[in-house]
Amino acid sequence: MTTNIDRPTLIVVAGPTGSGKTDLSIRLAQHYAAPILSTDSRQMYIGMPIGTAQPTPEQLRSVEHHFIADRMPDREFNCGQYEIEALARLEELFARHRYVVAVGGSGLYIQALCEGMDELPQADDDLRRELHRRLEQEGLQSLVEQLRELDPQCCSTIDLCNPARVMRALEVCLLSGRPCSEQRVGHRRERPFRIVKIGTLIDRPTLYERIDRRVDQMIADGLEQEVESMLPFRNCNALQTVGYRELFAYIDGKCTREEAIELVKRNSRRYAKRQMTWFRRDAEIAWFAPTDTEAIIEYIDRKVLQN
Repeated sequence: MTTNIDRPTLIVVAGPTGSGKTDLSIRLAQHYAAPILSTDSRQMYIGMPIGTAQPTPEQLRSVEHHFIADRMPDREFNCGQYEIEALARLEELFARHRYVVAVGGSGLYIQALCEGMDELPQADDDLRRELHRRLEQEGLQSLVEQLRELDPQCCSTIDLCNPARVMRALEVCLLSGRPCSEQRVGHRRERPFRIVKIGTLIDRPTLYERIDRRVDQMIADGLEQEVESMLPFRNCNALQTVGYRELFAYIDGKCTREEAIELVKRNSRRYAKRQMTWFRRDAEIAWFAPTDTEAIIEYIDRKVLQN
């Protein structure tokens, strides 16, 4: 029988985009001799290393990584599927390791991994076709406005620039007759491993400055060329994200290059704000400066002994 002290530990590193999660996760993984499991909803796709800020080749060589560039962008994937695949992968990893580090900024993927997903209404093909028709004819803002009327709380947490997220939330509202946010009841599923959550905390002006610099570096590293190479996949859900939408608009002649880059920065900052709104609701997250590695390790070790 496995005792409490023998239980494996999942170290979750969460936080907004640009807050130093990747570097911290590498340091923690090296300290605990642990592999890394990505909880990012976009880094798993092939061909998108720059725009999704995938770990560098050097970082990938330094630590064993999972769910990084392991599937094509046209493969549909959602939180429920991630929960199933990630738990199966964790079972394999915990057979060899006492610790695994999970890192990413996708709140729903972290929730799926740690708690499980709520049972929401299944997709309805007719309604989904109608929402896609409205998206094409009326634009995303029309769907956002309807969602805001039906579920203002949901609008404060999801990415309103992501058509797939908006349509799914609206679909749940319309199918059930209830706000989507009310149906996330949070019935937590027990996990056979200990969970310790760390959040990377940076003051907002510094974070926004880091985001702007990172976008400039992405452009210098060839983000435009990467976006052009992904044109065959532009309608896939994987590409409905910050950095790609804005540069697709530039390629289509809807804005100038400079305007597109500024939009990437603005939308990245807005996304970071929504991420913080989401993560602040989780009382289990202990917040640290991303460079305060020693204090973070002390906290993790203490939590392991306590739980």
